[in-house]
This record gives sequence, structure tokens and C-alpha cells, in this order.
Amino acid sequence: MVLSKMEDFIENLPPMDLMRSEKMTFVQLIIPVESAHRVISYLGELGLLQFRDLNSDKSPFQRTFVNQVKRCAEMSRKLRFFKEQISKAGLFSSTRPVTPADIGLEQLEVQLAEHEHELMEINSNSDKLQQSYNELLEFKMVLQKASGFLVSNKTHTVPEERELDENIYSNDSYVETASLLEQEVRPGRSGQSGLRFICGIVCKSKGLSFERMLFRATRGNMLFNQAPADEDIMDPLSNDMVEKMVFVVFFSGEQARTKILKICDAFGASCYPVPEDITKQTQITREVSSRLVELEATLEAGIRHRNKALSSLSVHITKWMKMVRREKAVYDTLNMLNFDVTKKCLVGEGWCPIFAQDKISEELQRATFDSKSQVGTIFHVMDAIESPPTYFRTNKFTNAFQEIVDAYGVAKYQEANPAVYTVITFPFLFAVMFGDWGHGICLLLGALVLIARESTLSTQKLGSFMEMLFGGRYVLLLMSLFSIYCGLIYNEFFSVPFHIFGGSAYHCRDTSCSDATTAGLVKFREPYPFGVDPSWRGSRTELPFLNSLKMKMSILLGVSQMNLGIIISYFNARFFSSSIDIRYQFVPQLIFLNSLFGYLSLLIIIKWCTGSQADLYHVMIYMFLSPTDDLGENQLFWGQRPLQIILLLLALIAVPWMLFPKPFILRKLHTERFQGRMYGVLGTSEMDLDVEPDSARQHHEEFNFSEVFVHQMIHSIEFVLGAVSNTASYLRLWALSLAHSELSTVFYEKVLLLAWGYDNFAIRLVGLTVFAFATAFILLMMETLSAFLHALRLHWVEFQNKFYHGDGYKFKPFSFSSLTEDEE
Repeated sequence: MVLSKMEDFIENLPPMDLMRSEKMTFVQLIIPVESAHRVISYLGELGLLQFRDLNSDKSPFQRTFVNQVKRCAEMSRKLRFFKEQISKAGLFSSTRPVTPADIGLEQLEVQLAEHEHELMEINSNSDKLQQSYNELLEFKMVLQKASGFLVSNKTHTVPEERELDENIYSNDSYVETASLLEQEVRPGRSGQSGLRFICGIVCKSKGLSFERMLFRATRGNMLFNQAPADEDIMDPLSNDMVEKMVFVVFFSGEQARTKILKICDAFGASCYPVPEDITKQTQITREVSSRLVELEATLEAGIRHRNKALSSLSVHITKWMKMVRREKAVYDTLNMLNFDVTKKCLVGEGWCPIFAQDKISEELQRATFDSKSQVGTIFHVMDAIESPPTYFRTNKFTNAFQEIVDAYGVAKYQEANPAVYTVITFPFLFAVMFGDWGHGICLLLGALVLIARESTLSTQKLGSFMEMLFGGRYVLLLMSLFSIYCGLIYNEFFSVPFHIFGGSAYHCRDTSCSDATTAGLVKFREPYPFGVDPSWRGSRTELPFLNSLKMKMSILLGVSQMNLGIIISYFNARFFSSSIDIRYQFVPQLIFLNSLFGYLSLLIIIKWCTGSQADLYHVMIYMFLSPTDDLGENQLFWGQRPLQIILLLLALIAVPWMLFPKPFILRKLHTERFQGRMYGVLGTSEMDLDVEPDSARQHHEEFNFSEVFVHQMIHSIEFVLGAVSNTASYLRLWALSLAHSELSTVFYEKVLLLAWGYDNFAIRLVGLTVFAFATAFILLMMETLSAFLHALRLHWVEFQNKFYHGDGYKFKPFSFSSLTEDEE
């Protein structure tokens, strides 16, 4: 009677939007060829139909609209080229609306080809002019620097020459082994072994290795002079300004000249002819300077012309890129449809939410009317064997929480959605570990800034970290609010307690405890009305008291959340009409968990309410080792020992209850189904066995009993062991809360208060700075990330594994709004 009333109450509960995914239907579209493009475009604007690829066996080059896709890809390439050129020129693409009339794709293709040809011609001419300008500039620098080397090379004194003639060069056989400088100044031999030189310019970074290579190639028979260039020169390959140096190499012989020219070529050095005559040098320098002036004027005119062309493109490029992306997406979708040549139509299949059927029908009628087609698009519902996609309608607030759940796995179709509970439980468990209302206010200010600027930030391209932070701004908001709440319970403001809700319930026993921090405190009034009494801070029993409080609180929160997960599994089984899962999975799991850890939670609450000194560790350990022994001083209530025996027996019975019945019942149902005797019990759908949330999905022709049994055994063992490990895992709430509190205390007492103890402004300023940086980077960034990850683990593992399978796939409708700039 009670169960029937409970079922009626559950049936009459109003549906929750996020609790179950939207009901989907499989549809077929038969589209006339003349209206196909417009139909797909209108459906892309609506964004509520996911097409199925009916040509998955064909390569991209075998599809019907491959040429149109290639044309769109080519236009995308040209537009990316234009955008790159606009960015290089330092111009910005305009975002204001374009006043001229819209153009078609064919006209745009022609215009883009003309603009590309014009721009490439401008760039080609500009590159040639720039190369000529660079060469003339290098030639001018070589002329200026090399003339100094050539003049200084002829200034040897006459007495030195005569001394060499008389003392050294009198021996004719010495000519073969004479050094290069001696040959240079020896009179009368310039015709046979005259000194020659090569002038040029090379990158300064290569100067040392260049000189070393020349020295080795000529075996030291050369003279290398160098000087830095007066200004940087543009590298034609990288378009970067490069520091260069001018060099002059003096050598003798044709063989040395060949080697030096090859080395210059290998090092990318440019060689220029410099005459020895100073008059000719001056004349050439004058001619080069005049040509440089002319080239500068020509280059400036070319840049102005190119910028003008790019400016005209920048006004339209954003709109054109959006247009081409849409067209390419339309043709990519058309390639997923079957092309019926005989009937002149395209056949498409896909999934859509049931609520969207009327909207899709309206768009199809509008497309037929606008394309002036005599035949309308046929839209009808079909049966499908495969499981539908999962679609949750979210808003900017719930979307981040749904993403947290989807990161673990997308919900199976119509499976209970953990995001409904995650909206509250996730930020709350985070706050239990992060509880400090001072730090919570800092997080709140950051969240409010992101929310206040969301209209601006949503249109900007953010970095990966900032984008993640902005996407979770409402998660951050709830996390900060719950942190303030838990901080008020812990009575911690940057680890400092405050008497916010009245005076302390404790005072000194006598005048000997004037400091009131170590001993002598007695309770003299009602308990502190909200949160932890501030007198606990600094007392000798502070750590044992807070440890006990937070540890027991963690167990209570963990058992409550795990029970919630098991209860949700009941609603899943009920929704999928799986009475087997209710009887042989939900019931034994609930009994096993609460016989052990539900009982532990009850003992914690009773101990808190009665103020008993019972040792709960002793009670739980001897519940297994000696369940019949007398509890003595550890007894919390009358009838505790027989209750413990009953709960222990129930926990032992629950294990085989989970393990054995379900596989044997599934085998029996499968056998009777194919003998034709149980159709009424099994229902009319071919999918009834498949919708069992935890049953192994088998082909109807085969039933592998051993596989099903092993699967159930693994699941049962996992739950039994997980009940212990998951409960222990929730103790991370206590551990991280304690770590956060102790870190805050260390930074406050050992940094801020220590610095404030000195009567020196500089030391106080340094202490305040270190405290601010430690708070910002360690407590507000690293601790936030740590608590976030631990809360994530508690939801993914401890909570969701009780009911959530996450083996579905997302509903991805064809929508123009989901196209990004990276779409090809």
C-alpha cells in the first residue's frame, strides 16, 4: 500500500528539464534538387537537426558536391591570404555592417580571383623593388667602407720597402715562400703575382665562421678586413632587419679567388665590384645614392597602393569569410545525403528533438516557397535501431556544470543527468575544502568581474586559461558563495576568527588565565549561535576538536552523496522499466551501504547529540570481530548490540543478493523469449533487454551466460570494495580543509604578524607584500585548483559510479552558430 502510494507520487512529479535528455526522433527528408541548398541553409540557421552520413562508404572525392566544396576551400584559402596580408600591413578588418548589396557565391569567386591576382602582382613588384633597393644599399655601404681599406693598404712607407729589397728580396729563391704582405709591397713583381681583392657584405652573426673558413681554404694566404654596416638591412627571405658587416679579402692567384667566391656563396655573402680608383668610387657612390632615392619613392608609392587595395578588402573580409564558411558547411552536409538521379531528389536522414519537429516543418515550407519549387520537401518520422543522441537544453549558467559531467562521459539517452545535482553539490564540496570567507570574497570579486564583462569578453578571442576561466564564471560564483558560507561556519577570515554572531561561550575560570589561549577556559553560556566558537582558535585542543569535527562531517557528507547516487539508480531503473535492477541491484546496494556506513553516520549524530565519550573506531572494528561481545562504555543507545548483529547479517546477505540472481534471471528470460512464451512479460519492444541499465548487451541470437555472470561479479565486487574506499575517499574533504586552514595560519602568523612586530616600515611593507603574494598565488590559485580537482574526483568516481554509465554520444546538429573561424 505504501509502495503503491509512493509510486503514484513519483509518477505525478513534474518533469525536470535537465534530469532527462530531450526525447529524440529519427526522421527522413526527401528534398527536391532545386530547393536542396536553401533547405540545408535554413536548417543550418535553425540548428536542431543532426544529419547522418549516408555516404560513409565513399571517399570525399567520390561525393556529389565535391567540386563545390573544392571551390569553397579555394575561396577560403584566398580569404586567409588576404587576412594575413591585412594583418602584416598593420590594418584591421572592419566589423561594422557593409552597406553595399550582397553578392552571390559566383560573383564573390570572380572578385576574389581578381583581387588575388592584383595583390600577388603588387607583392611581386614590391619584392623585386625591395630586392633592388637592398642590393643598392649594400653596394653603397660596401663602397663607403671598402674605400677606407683600399686606401690604407697603399700607405706603406718607402724606407721599409727599400730595407726589404736590400736585405730580403735580394735572394730570388725566396719569392716562392714569401708571405702575402711581402709579395704585396715587393716592387717589380706586381704583374706576375699582383695583389687582388674581393669586397662584399655578410651577416654579422656569420662573420667569425666566415673568416675562419676563408683562412683555412687559402691556408692563411689572405688578408681579411671587416667593418660593421651603418644600418640594418632587410633579409629578403625572412623580411626581418638583419645586422650585417662589410668585408674586404686581399688574396693572390686565380685559384684562391675561385675558392673565396664559393665560400661567399655558401655563407650567403653578397659580393660587389669596387674600383681601386677613388674618382670612380666617388662617381659610382653618387649614382647609387640617386638611384636609392628614386627606389624609395617608388616603394612608398607601391606600399600606398597596396594598403589602399587591402583597406578596401578589410571592409568586406569578415562577412565574406562567414559567407564562404557557411557555403562550405552546406555543401559538406549535402554530401552526406543520398542523390537519387531518377527522381531528381536528395534523401537525408537524421535525429531531431521531438519539440523541434514543427519548427523544422515550418523551415522546410519556407525553403520550398522561397526557392519557388513545385514539389515540397517530404518530412516524416522513421524507426531506428541505433540509440539516439543525448541532448540537454542548457543556458549560460548550467552549461559549465553540464560540461563538467560530459568531460567524464556523455549520458546515455534518457539516462539521469548528474548535472542537476552537480550545480549545488560540486561548489559545496569545493567550499568544504576551501572554507574561508576572506578567500571566498576574493573569488567572489573575480567571478563578479567576469560576469559584469561577459558581453565584452564573449566576443573576444581569449587565451586557453582565460577562456576556461570565463566559461566557468558561474561555477566560480557558486564556489565563492559556498566558500563564504563554509568560512563563516569554520569562523575563518584569512585564518583569523571573528565574533560575528555574538560573544564566545567560554571565559576564564580565574584571573590566572588572562591570555585565555592555553588553559583555564570554561563554558558559561549557550553555545556560539553559528559556526565554530572563536575561542577554539589558539587553544591547546583546537586541532583535535577541528580534526574530529571535519572528519565526521566528511563521512556524513560522503555517505549522504553516495546514498543519493544509489537512489538515482532506482529512478533510472524505474524509468527504463527494469524491475530486475530495482530488486537485485538497487535494494541490496542500499542495504549494504547503510548497514555499515549509514550506521556509522547514525552513531556520529547520536554521539554529537548526547555528548557521549564512546570510541566509534572501537565500535566499528568490534562490530566485525566480536559482534556478540558487550559494548560496555561504548554503548550509545539501548538495543545497539542486537541492531549491529542484524545490520552485519544484512550486509553479508546483500553481497550474494547482488551477485547471483540477476545473471540467472536474464538467462531464463532470454531462453523463454526465444521459445515464444514470454512476449507479454517482456513487452513489445525489441530493445527491452538492451535498456537494462547494467545488463550486458547481447545479440538476440546468442546469450553468453559466462560473460554476463563475470560482468555482474565484477560489478558486485567493485561496489563492495568501493563502499569502503569511496567512504575513505571523502576524508579528503577533512584533509584539504585542514591543509588550507593551516597554510593560511602559517602565512598570517609567520609572515604578516612577524613582520608587523618590527617597528620598521620597510620590513612591514616586505611582510605585507609576501603575505599578499602567498595568498594570491598559493591560497587563491594553487589551493583553488587543488580543491577543484578533488571535488571533480568525488563527483566522477564516488558519486557518479553509483548510477551513471556515460556511454552515450552528444547531439551535434548542423548549425551555422557552431561554425568557427578554423572551419575549412
